[in-house]
Order: sequence, then C-alpha cells, then structure tokens
Amino acid sequence: MNVFLLYLLLVKATLLSFSGLSSLPIIHHDLVAQRGVLTDRQLNTSVAVARMGPGPLGLYLVCVGYFTAGIPGAIAGCLAMMTPAFLIIPLMRFIGRRAEHEAVQRTIRAVILAAAGLLLAATIPMAQDALASPLTVVVAVISLVLLVRTKVDTVWVILGAAAVGLTSHALTLLRHA
Repeated sequence: MNVFLLYLLLVKATLLSFSGLSSLPIIHHDLVAQRGVLTDRQLNTSVAVARMGPGPLGLYLVCVGYFTAGIPGAIAGCLAMMTPAFLIIPLMRFIGRRAEHEAVQRTIRAVILAAAGLLLAATIPMAQDALASPLTVVVAVISLVLLVRTKVDTVWVILGAAAVGLTSHALTLLRHA
C-alpha cells in the first residue's frame, strides 16, 4: 500500500474521532473491510500491543501502519497520530467561545454517541476473531469481571491471560509430541 495514502487514511480516522480507540471503526472499514490490507487479527494485535505499554490509546495506529506497510507505515501511523495535536490549537482559536453554545454542546454529545455505536460495530468482528475457542471466551469473561468488579490493575489481567494462553499452548505441544 502507498505510504502517503496510508497516512491520509489514518489521519482521516484520527481527525474524525475523539480519542484513542474511537478511530477503530474507521480503521476497520478502510483497511480491513474495504481494502483488505489488514486482517482482523492484525488489528486485534495492534490494539493489544498498544494497550500493553504506556502511552496514548491511539498508539495502536503505529502498529497498524507497521502491519500495513512496514517501517514506513509505522512512521506514517506515528505522524497520523500526532497531526491532530498540531491542528487543535488553531482550531480552538477559531472556535473560541462558540463551544459554549447549547447547539454546539448537543452536537458534540450526538457525535460521541455515534462514535460509541461505531466502536461497538467495529469491535464485533474483532471479538469474533479473538474469541475463537472456549478457553479464550472464559479468559475474556474472567478478565471482564476482574476489571469491572475489582481494582486489579490492567497489567496483571493481561499478564494472567498471557500465562493462561502460554500454558494452554505448552500443553497442546506436549500432547502432540
């Protein structure tokens, strides 16, 4: 894929979303569904890798760029992630006090709700790909319960899920040996 086109698609996704993973539906549509240059599994991996380390949630764009076009794609993803930050200052100066009007507030709330719906729509195919076995479903449910009901840090949930996955994979290899 052309790196400049990739940059434009990723910038479009970041500019049309509010933050972090809300650009996921646009990325899924443009790169997975429409162009087929990225798989659901690669998109899942990108999100997982970005969530494991510190930094902004939108960091997954660097991984998406890498999976799509190698190192130049990763650079395009990084630049696409940073571009809105450079555009926001002049935009805020232009909007100024207009943001305090009730109509603007209603519009912002409507866009947030629409983004939540799009995020859910993009998550369903990724979940179908990720939850491929009964073990992954059990790990996902236990992780959700732990994250919602307790104050366990996300890192421990990720490490626990990784330990379960590695143990399962090792047992499978031992059975076939």
